[in-house]
Amino acid sequence: MNTTSENTAAAIAADHHEPLWVQAAQVIERRVTDGSLPAGRRLPAERELSDEFGISRVTLRKALHHLVERGVLHSSHGRGWYAAERTDREWPNSLESFTETARRKGLVPSATVLRAEVSPATLDEADEFVVAGGTELFRLDRVRMLDGLPIGVDASRVVLHLAPGLVETDFSKSSLLAELTVAGSEPVDAESVIESRGCPPELAPHLGLAPGDPVLVMQQSLTDARGRVVLATTITYRGDRYRLRTSFVRGGAA
Repeated sequence: MNTTSENTAAAIAADHHEPLWVQAAQVIERRVTDGSLPAGRRLPAERELSDEFGISRVTLRKALHHLVERGVLHSSHGRGWYAAERTDREWPNSLESFTETARRKGLVPSATVLRAEVSPATLDEADEFVVAGGTELFRLDRVRMLDGLPIGVDASRVVLHLAPGLVETDFSKSSLLAELTVAGSEPVDAESVIESRGCPPELAPHLGLAPGDPVLVMQQSLTDARGRVVLATTITYRGDRYRLRTSFVRGGAA
């Protein structure tokens, strides 16, 4: 019996919480990422792949089209599917909203709102935003999704008087950064800290994880062109669905 097929069958399970096409897409993308499918290499025929994965060709094609949209594969009419040249598939260094990044990559962003309420700033938050203690903050907690898959839980805080219309906005569809921009408080700079942690029990069900599973937590403080802190956010990402691309420059004497 073919060992590769056995391993693939073990990786794709009908009773898994993710759809079969998502599991198939993940297997193929891993092969491209780890070099098993080098750039320019033609994938096996659809019939071969569907037999290997134990899924229908309709399900397989959904996975393949998804990978084309992500820039992992490209197709040639009548010739098949090919691993794409490695390009910038990670998130950029420029300040982009979750929604903007998703749409740039051809993915569909959505959110489930867990909390959207106004409450006074604590003394620590007052220092963070450089406002008086008790200033009203808009608090927004959302599960962020791409193509229906949970990517992270975003807990955001905004000084309400900067954008009073936030309380009336449907954030299951709207972008918080876009709303701040419309209100004249566009974030133009962000300081970020990213660290690995265990998933908190209260967030685990929203991410499809068990408490303690590894997550990446990004804390950001975003400022506008006037240097005001307009948004503070903590995003807890599933570690297997988030990648950050950055660059480093070595300094030295001129």
